[in-house]
Amino acid sequence: MTRILLVDDHPLFLDGVRAALTGATDLEVVGEAHDGAGAIAMAAELTPDVVLMDLNLPDLSGVEATSRILSTSADVRVLMMTMSADDDAVVAAMRAGARGYVVKGAGRDDLLHAIRTIAAGGAVFSPTVADRLGRFFSGLATGGGREAFPQLTEREREVLDLVARGLENRRIARELFLSDKTVRNHVSNILAKLGVADRSEAIARARAAGLGD
Repeated sequence: MTRILLVDDHPLFLDGVRAALTGATDLEVVGEAHDGAGAIAMAAELTPDVVLMDLNLPDLSGVEATSRILSTSADVRVLMMTMSADDDAVVAAMRAGARGYVVKGAGRDDLLHAIRTIAAGGAVFSPTVADRLGRFFSGLATGGGREAFPQLTEREREVLDLVARGLENRRIARELFLSDKTVRNHVSNILAKLGVADRSEAIARARAAGLGD
């Protein structure tokens, strides 16, 4: 029996996932969490085999929640749920230790196959994501001079550089001729893609990579 923890902040979506798992005699839902902090606490308490994790949560990102769960429970296997397989945060989640992802709206058979695959020790990647991961880790292994944080867009890298210099969002908006809201969105995306918990951790990572000078 594979024990599953569901993590999503939309009750109707959880109802659909629960219904999809009904009748699968080898799968058992042992708990539900509605935010990242709850997911971390329940994963530690329930020790599920699989965590079905939403990528976008109201407090922590799914990437950060995954990283924290796996830092204390390495045997747990995390399957991300995302609206788009092209989301850069999917790659960040894989780097954080997730074993694969399933697109929200996938059919029941696809969902069950993904859960069973990672529960058995496998991985569920699309060719595109697998290729991006391969190129990223190849660059790390060979020291091939890849630009810092290749998962970030050029604009996100600009924003991160200014964050690492100690600038607040309003000042960054003036420097780059952007709205405050756009800068906030960029910072949120940067934290998710780097798999970090907060701005100070992002600054530390950026300065270690040579940004912010």
